[in-house]
Amino acid sequence: MTTNVWGWQAQDGTPFVAQSWLVSEPKATLALVHGFGEHIGRYEHVARYFNEQGFSFIGFDMRGHGRSGGIRGHAPSINALFDDIEHFLEEAKSRSNGSPLILYGHSMGGGLVLAYTLQRKPKLRGLIATSPWILLAFQPPAFMVFLGRLTRFIAPSFTQPNNLNPDHLSHDPAVVQAYKTDPLVISKISSANGIGMLELGNWLNEYHGEFPCPLLLMHGREDQITSPKASAAFSERLSGKVSLQLFPEAYHELHNEPFKAAVLQVMGDWVNEVIKD
Repeated sequence: MTTNVWGWQAQDGTPFVAQSWLVSEPKATLALVHGFGEHIGRYEHVARYFNEQGFSFIGFDMRGHGRSGGIRGHAPSINALFDDIEHFLEEAKSRSNGSPLILYGHSMGGGLVLAYTLQRKPKLRGLIATSPWILLAFQPPAFMVFLGRLTRFIAPSFTQPNNLNPDHLSHDPAVVQAYKTDPLVISKISSANGIGMLELGNWLNEYHGEFPCPLLLMHGREDQITSPKASAAFSERLSGKVSLQLFPEAYHELHNEPFKAAVLQVMGDWVNEVIKD
């Protein structure tokens, strides 16, 4: 296993930082788009699990997150985020050693990769979305949504608290404490990013049709951040090779629950089945 950190610069000048955990002859390469407010460094244990299963693992810090550049919590548009994912996939493919490419997104990243794949149809062997932001599991304060819509175009980088309760991430107190003290974690979201994601989630919540590649959709039934019911309903509206896994006693970060080994095994088994085709 080889670990590398590298980066690139977007056309608008935003610098990006990415990290890879590569094996010499990967059966597949997983390319991760993380959730809002966090960064790729929180997935090292996930990367090492997949390395042990013979897979390479690659991720990047989204704009405004982690070690990448940009105003904290801000993205100018959903299309800008799609462009970032597109470039990231090119980077991942160049480091995949010709292995099948699996796109993996969590939370906000989960919602983004679902919509990105439906709208831009990249060439993928499969897609994993965990706890995707389709609908939120809580109702954002009406005044904050109003203020976000009001400032979206006149002050798009205006930020407000994201109202995410860290105690709802995992049943593991160590995970919650590490999140609370992580200097790279952010707790605010900009008007353009927040309203854009709410609108994108509504689009996903109304989508009916075929998913263009095999899909594994995973959610915890006790998630109080993003809605497991929305994920289940979304899967029912899809045709194609779609698998839904709901975990009865799980919060938002399935990969950080005390039973994370079982969660990761479900993902690994699914990838092994997908790459047989």
